[in-house]
Amino acid sequence: MKKTICFYFQLHQPVLLRRYHFFDIGKRNDYFDEYMNRSTIRRLAERCYLPANRLMLELIERHGGRFKVSYSISGLALEQFELHAPGVIDSFKELAASGHVEFLAETYAHSLSSLSPTGEFEAQVKRHAEKIETLFGQRPVTFRNSSLIYSDEIGERVFNLGYRTMLTEGAKHVLGWKSPNFIYTNATRPELKLLLKNSRLSDNITVHFSNRGWTEYPLTADKYARWLQGEAAEHEVVNLFMNYETFGEDQPADTGIFDFMRHLPDRLFATTDFECLTPREAVKKHQAVAPLHVPYPISWTDEERDVTSWLGNELQSTAFEELYRVQSKVKEANDPGIDETYRRLQASNHFYYMSTKLLSDGDVFTHRSPYESPYEAFINYMNVLSDFLIRLDRI
Repeated sequence: MKKTICFYFQLHQPVLLRRYHFFDIGKRNDYFDEYMNRSTIRRLAERCYLPANRLMLELIERHGGRFKVSYSISGLALEQFELHAPGVIDSFKELAASGHVEFLAETYAHSLSSLSPTGEFEAQVKRHAEKIETLFGQRPVTFRNSSLIYSDEIGERVFNLGYRTMLTEGAKHVLGWKSPNFIYTNATRPELKLLLKNSRLSDNITVHFSNRGWTEYPLTADKYARWLQGEAAEHEVVNLFMNYETFGEDQPADTGIFDFMRHLPDRLFATTDFECLTPREAVKKHQAVAPLHVPYPISWTDEERDVTSWLGNELQSTAFEELYRVQSKVKEANDPGIDETYRRLQASNHFYYMSTKLLSDGDVFTHRSPYESPYEAFINYMNVLSDFLIRLDRI
């Protein structure tokens, strides 16, 4: 029986805040930097999304549908594509029409709502599924939480929303001696199947590809196919989960990243025992081998593979608690403008920018923060949130 490889890509872009000062509170509610958001989306569309989508469609057509991919695209990203780069939406519609692409569900705002006991998580997941179905004609059946955040409890909430497949991180401190290259189940709801990211093989592309100091540099399609064949010897499914910005943004075009991906399926199908499947297909083909007990939330971020990048200090905890404290009031307000702002303020990036871990971990994505320091990020966010709460109280 052939082994399975799942290619999954995440797309998310937050709606960035403008510099909002203390003296703006109560006086203006234009919180978002429209120029920066527009220029960011258009730059990424040109460098990454459009050429990467063209490449994926080319690979699907060249291999007669043997090549398959899956995507989760946050609602905030979709809104910004519709506004600033509608060609990206059109290119995803082409991919959807191929019949060999699966679109996954996630939280609409790529939020941390699964870590809150409020009903915001459930509301966002439903809203996102409706958006995907409207745009691409698919009702998602596989769930992927923001940054692969998962725990037993979160899995049960996902199960209660009707999903039977979920993606998460193959965290070493959870797996122990087990391999991520099998299908597992939620510890309390065995009907929920779990696909785990193979971090080593995924990171070899997303993090190490252009690193000339890496002992395996340069990475070629032949070399990578040999690694995959080695993984296949005693395993069933290898999940390569990546940020889509790997192609053209994090790894610029001149590194050869597009050529690498263009040739990889050729080598996979010619020299390995792998076939490409989407998550929904993978769980139908392979049986789960065991439950996976995850008492505390894990993610695909940082060495710790936990949630401390977003909620690891008092700044982040304060902002998080203030934001979700008013969820019920937002729901009662039933105001479209309030709802939109509330969703935008939930993007996990806002909390990531406040992480003091960035000062010591040498995180490869530090450059993505628009702030000089985590403290500046916190102050700016809380200024905006303070004005938002004033508006909410008035309503």
